Amino acid sequence: MSEKIVLIDGHSIINRAFYGVPDLTNAEGLHTNGIYGFLNIMFRILDEEKPEYLAVAFDLKAPTFRHKMYDAYKGTRKPMPEELREQVPVLKELLTAMGIPLLMMEGYEADDLLGTAAKKSEEAGVDAVIVSGDRDLLQLATEKIMIRMPKTKRGVTEIENYHAQDVKDAYQVTPSQIIELKALMGDASDNIPGVPGIGEKTATNLIAAYGTIENAYAHVEEIKPNRAKEALKNHYDMAEMSKELATICLEAPLTLSFEDARLTNLYTTEAYEWCRKLNFKKLLGRFEEAEAGKPAEPEVTMVTDFAEAENLFSRLKNQKQIAFELYYEEGLHVSLTDSEQEVFCVSEEGFLTEQYLLDKLREIIEEVPLCGASDVKKLLAFVHPVCREHLFDIEIAAYLINPLMSSYEHEDLKKPYAALTTFKKMPELLKKLDDMGMRKLFDEIEMPLVFTLYDMEQAGIRVNGEELREYGEALVGRIEELEKKIHEAAGEVFNINSPKQLGVILFEKMGMKGGKKTKTGYSTSADILEKLAGDQPIVRDILEYRQMTKLKSTYADGLAGCIAKDGRIHSKFNQTITATGRISSTEPNLQNIPVRMELGRLIRKVFIPAEDCIFLDADYSQIELRVLAHMSGDEKLIEAYQQAEDIHRLTASQVFHVPIDEVTPQQRRNAKAVNFGIVYGISSFGLSQDLSISTKEAKEYIERYFETYPGIKSYLDGLVEHAKEEGYVTTMYGRRRPVPELKSSNFMQRSFGERVAMNSPIQGTAADIIKIAMNRVHDRLREEKMKSRLILQVHDELLVEAKLSEADRVEEILREEMQQAASLRVPLEIDLHRGKNWYEAK
Repeated sequence: MSEKIVLIDGHSIINRAFYGVPDLTNAEGLHTNGIYGFLNIMFRILDEEKPEYLAVAFDLKAPTFRHKMYDAYKGTRKPMPEELREQVPVLKELLTAMGIPLLMMEGYEADDLLGTAAKKSEEAGVDAVIVSGDRDLLQLATEKIMIRMPKTKRGVTEIENYHAQDVKDAYQVTPSQIIELKALMGDASDNIPGVPGIGEKTATNLIAAYGTIENAYAHVEEIKPNRAKEALKNHYDMAEMSKELATICLEAPLTLSFEDARLTNLYTTEAYEWCRKLNFKKLLGRFEEAEAGKPAEPEVTMVTDFAEAENLFSRLKNQKQIAFELYYEEGLHVSLTDSEQEVFCVSEEGFLTEQYLLDKLREIIEEVPLCGASDVKKLLAFVHPVCREHLFDIEIAAYLINPLMSSYEHEDLKKPYAALTTFKKMPELLKKLDDMGMRKLFDEIEMPLVFTLYDMEQAGIRVNGEELREYGEALVGRIEELEKKIHEAAGEVFNINSPKQLGVILFEKMGMKGGKKTKTGYSTSADILEKLAGDQPIVRDILEYRQMTKLKSTYADGLAGCIAKDGRIHSKFNQTITATGRISSTEPNLQNIPVRMELGRLIRKVFIPAEDCIFLDADYSQIELRVLAHMSGDEKLIEAYQQAEDIHRLTASQVFHVPIDEVTPQQRRNAKAVNFGIVYGISSFGLSQDLSISTKEAKEYIERYFETYPGIKSYLDGLVEHAKEEGYVTTMYGRRRPVPELKSSNFMQRSFGERVAMNSPIQGTAADIIKIAMNRVHDRLREEKMKSRLILQVHDELLVEAKLSEADRVEEILREEMQQAASLRVPLEIDLHRGKNWYEAK
């Protein structure tokens, strides 16, 4: 008899449970009905199926490919109710506490992961049971894959079961033709638009007759009734898009093994505590029944005696490797594991004060060669400074190994055992880093960066609160001016922030052409309005109004709420967010300060240095193009940089076939767009949009560019071929970026994968170089015992708050360390400026 795996669609089932189970809350006011209903369905399925394996799939917060595609065409998805939204992370924690693996991956929806896992199971001879309320998944049904769909009728949950023949019996089409059916009839619950005017009955008849939408379109003149024929003729593009939206990816790069998914004991102490806290009294009986068969947890040695603690810390100093974690619960607790994998927990009590524990932990870190922990940067607030060469951050290691995951947080909820989990992970992660050629990247760039970023976060950047208030007032004044102008031009007062009202004004009352009408009204997205702005003053005012209101809410108001008591903003810098290796900034995001419009740039004036200090701003000049020149080996581009020529003017001369001294400013701007577009794998369509030219002209520009720099063309083509063969591309420093999109059956996703393959090595190498420069500048300032501090990084730009007395020396350090951060075939150049505020320095 075959083994069996149950795969649950997490968001689908909790959503169905939320609407099917009466509202429940626990003592803390948390809504729990979705979680409770989910667990009841899960336990019912497990009791009925008795599988060997179990996993639950969830969508990530970031929009997946199909969401992006739909949103670009039709609008945003219906938001999840807050009462349900708050239950999702709790459900994930509860499932993790039960030891159930969660399938989540950036760029893939839950049904992609379910489909991939089910197909892999079928290939391995394992029966798969998919539990979901999403009819899209019926396309996966075979004799070995069953779809189980819970339905609530009169308060009772019934489950419909579908193998391949069941789908045929119920819908008169095969499982694979469910995709074709959705392409025509759509599915409002899953945001698939379909073809306007074609319902389920007509769609079923068409697919039964023609098999696919492509075949139906090829015979469109034969289609009856006439209404369906005209609908398909006029909206075939929507059918194609809907088919893309409905097609589940079966080749997601899942790393889940059957061993990871093996169903063991769900009734853990941690899960019991969760159910008790959630007030699921009826479910607690399951835990009590399973208690006799529960595997014993590893023994934890609780250390509360001072002498015992002294002996433990003394012994741990002689270890070659340890793991530790800190957590607070009515005082500080230090979880520790040694090479014998014994678990110790030393808690703040009596003579074991917080300071004593932190001092002892710092001593251990300085002595033991390898000390593992999760989120080392967070720990530095307690044990900094320490010997950074000895620390191993398992989250950063996991990020390097797979940069496409949404989170690298420690998943062990049993806090006393957290260090044991870390200890067990370290050898595996170390081996993978070595096998993948990224140990040096980890040791020499990423781990030192933890300390650099920590010091930057602690330093923060000073804000002139009065200047910020005045900036906000100026925005309010401009917003009111624009509001008045827009209302006068429209001839009536209306809500400018309402897309529905705005659409009526522009496309009905004022009769503007180019409006796209949806079920909710006309689309007034930025790309549509920008096409109208050239001839319509009111549209230009509306676009500016949107910019002004965003500046007001995001910066004038948003930044004011982020100023700490010391008068500075302490943004967080993240190492494990972007797939390319770039650092990101949050709480607030200071890397997203506007630069395109003057009023946006003026926000930089509110950022000022401390007393007796000045800002030094150093910005790499065209670093990604220089990296491209080096990595491609294109001799013409390398020579141009070595001769310090104006790259954009030279490119314009070559592409437009004019002498270099006759290149017009417009030609130079166009060449600049091509130069930077090539770095990002721009398509002829994308370039045509940027330059407001035809796709044919843009294609010619790109072809001439590659004729001018043939080494670049062969290099970029080689990157795509390597990614197709190996599944990833690398930077100059060995950083890997997986490109699973290249294996997709979806054309648009494969095209996206090709762009990723072309630009990731360039962007990633530039990011690595900037990190090296940051570490070196930071360390030099410390080594020379300066009071000047590196306080901000914005992509290619470093900002230093320099003491006036040290400014000249700091300039020398910036130039030396940034220009010598990498050895390229072309020089690394920086633009360096001083200023009394960030605006002046920039």
